Formats: sequence, structure tokens, C-alpha cells
Amino acid sequence: MTSSRQHPNPVALYTLIGLMQAFWTANFLIGKIALREFPPLLASGLRVFVAVVAVLPFYWWKVHGRDQWNRRDLPMLFLLGFVGVGLNQGLFLLGLSKTSVGHSAIMISMTPLWVLTLAAFRGLERITWRKLAGMAAAFGGAVALGLERSRAAGPGPTPLGDLLIFLAGGAFALYTVLGKQINHRYDPITVNTFLFGSGALFLLPVTVWQGWSFDFSRVSAAGWLAVVYMGVFPSMVCYLIFYYALGYVAASRLTMLAYIQPVAATLFGSDEAMVRIDM
Repeated sequence: MTSSRQHPNPVALYTLIGLMQAFWTANFLIGKIALREFPPLLASGLRVFVAVVAVLPFYWWKVHGRDQWNRRDLPMLFLLGFVGVGLNQGLFLLGLSKTSVGHSAIMISMTPLWVLTLAAFRGLERITWRKLAGMAAAFGGAVALGLERSRAAGPGPTPLGDLLIFLAGGAFALYTVLGKQINHRYDPITVNTFLFGSGALFLLPVTVWQGWSFDFSRVSAAGWLAVVYMGVFPSMVCYLIFYYALGYVAASRLTMLAYIQPVAATLFGSDEAMVRIDM
């Protein structure tokens, strides 16, 4: 849907971005709670299903009947769902099950480098020494703080887990750059409805496969609440904020705020042993 947008109040915009980062930071810890009771890929599929259920009422209330999307954009919208939800969230929980909270946050904080490289390749941004130096300084500080805390206790990270989280960041970076290219044409609710709908379709086979023999009756209230949290806040709410902010902030600058996550996540806990929360 094409529409004339008024530039938002900067305070309101960056307040929303700060809220988004807070939800995403908590997701490392809440994800560990969910992974105590669900296999990673099943948790990913359930998370996306919750996001679809949460976003559909907003689409029907605000957009349905007035949306001007056309069939030519369907391949792009489905591609966004595949990389931004199917790959990103599947790889994230799979990697989180094999590495620590601290290392997960550090791997995710490399997303801005992914974004800058892809945006430059697509001709959306220029790679400058100033940008690279700023990213290097921020990333170095985040790594130092994250590793210092993650050495404290608990099971160590694994190279495979770190690699999966790193690739999850790459998938989100691709979603960011592709989303930037169509941001001026479609509103956040439309894009995120297609995003989670197509993401759910991509994850459906593995979700059914994983859930077919899974005993759901053994899942505690904490496990279900963790899945609902991941579906509503780090998924639906954060993706809506992110896509909205992408219309006003450069992709590399917006994702640079990911450097906050290693510091914040490791302040709350560096591994699964630190999130044994009774709910």
C-alpha cells in the first residue's frame, strides 16, 4: 500500500526502537526457558504460529479491503517470510539450544556487519571507514563484556551453536536489506502478515514432524508462556516496530543497536543455568 508518511517524532521513534531491543534481549533468556521443554524446531514453528494468530486481527481491522498489494510482489513478500522468519527464527532457536546466552548475543551483534555488506552490494548504502570503525569499536566492546560474563559459570558454547546463530543474523540482515527496498510501498501490518504467514508455511512440515510424537501434556505453564512471549513480543511486536523504523532510519544504523544485546543479555544471565525461573 502506498501512502504519504509523516516523519515521526524522534523521541517516540527511538523509544519504540529501545522497546524493541528490550524485547529482543529478553528473548535470549525466555528462549532458554522454552528450550527446556520443546525441541528447537518445534518451538520455532509454534512461535511463528502464535505470531500469525496475533497479527491477523490487526490486518483484518486496519488493512483488509484497502490494501493495494499486487501479485507481482508476492514472490518478494514470501522471500521475506522465508529468510526473515523461517530461516532466522529456526536457526536462532536451534543455535540457542547449542550455545550460551552470552555467545548467542555476541553472534547476533554481528548482524550490522551483514547488513552493511548486503546494503552496499545492493547499492543502498556506502561502506565508509567511519562506519567500519564505529562498528568495530562497538562490536569489540560488546564481545569483551559478553565473554567476561559468559565465562562465569555453566556449560560452554559450541562452535556449531555459534555458527547457527551467526547464520540466523545473516538471514535477518538479508530480510532487512530486502525489506528496505519495498518499505515505501507497504505498511508494517501488511508486510508482517505476509511475513509470518509465509514463515509459518515454510516451518509447517518440520513443525508437524516434530510435534507428531511430542507429548504436549508434559509442557508446563512456564514453557507455554515462553512460547507465547516469543511469538507476541520478539516476533510480532518487534518486527512491526523494526519495519516501521526501517522507513526512517538507515538499515545499518538501525541494526547497530544490536550491540546493546550482548551487554544486556549477559548482565541478566550467561547460560541456561541462570534462567531457572518458576512461573
